[in-house]
Amino acid sequence: MRKQLEFQQVIGYEFKQAGLLQQALTHSSYANEKRMKRHSDNERLEFLGDAVLEIVASEYLYNNFPQMPEGELTKLRASLVCEPTLAYCTKELHLGDFLLLGRGEDRTGGRKRSSILSDALEAVIGAIYLDGGFASAKEFILKFILTDIEHKQLFYDSKTILQETVQGRGIGAMDYKLAGESGPDHDKKFEVELWIGGKKTSTGEGHTKKAAEQEAAYKALIKLHAAEAKRQQ
Repeated sequence: MRKQLEFQQVIGYEFKQAGLLQQALTHSSYANEKRMKRHSDNERLEFLGDAVLEIVASEYLYNNFPQMPEGELTKLRASLVCEPTLAYCTKELHLGDFLLLGRGEDRTGGRKRSSILSDALEAVIGAIYLDGGFASAKEFILKFILTDIEHKQLFYDSKTILQETVQGRGIGAMDYKLAGESGPDHDKKFEVELWIGGKKTSTGEGHTKKAAEQEAAYKALIKLHAAEAKRQQ
């Protein structure tokens, strides 16, 4: 109960129906372990929250990018509501700390797993929608998800955008090198170095090689953009 109160302070929303928040934070592994009644976990709320998020994101992009064609709007929306981006958004909320997980899921790194975090975030949206209506859910989404869109789009498309940028500038060949891995098989952490033109440009970490490469590419993009802006001053 205390953790739920703390989470409400973090998100700036007070639930009238505390049971909805508890359900949103309850992973199926916990519900199964505790033999809770059917549909006590957050999967149905996740289904609802996903739909609310999509309509809010669609309206926001439609109103804020009036010159963008339908195909580009669809691509941009996908980059903002996909699993990696939503999991990235949960870092600010420390959402993983508040989840109710089964012991096995907890031991194997479930609090940091992107799929669990993104699903829980959508469940929280669904819970807020049922508790406080569309306006409250929209306020939460605008505050914690539809922010810093340029960087989140870079984060989602980082490997593709970086490859296009490097090729366009003729900087040199790109190479992702595995620098190390640690942890047990069920909770691996990979470290990847990104080399561009024979120079180490950035490093990335993740629970998969792909995630580590994505982080390395994102950091490299930020560096390249900063260098370009400095040159133009």
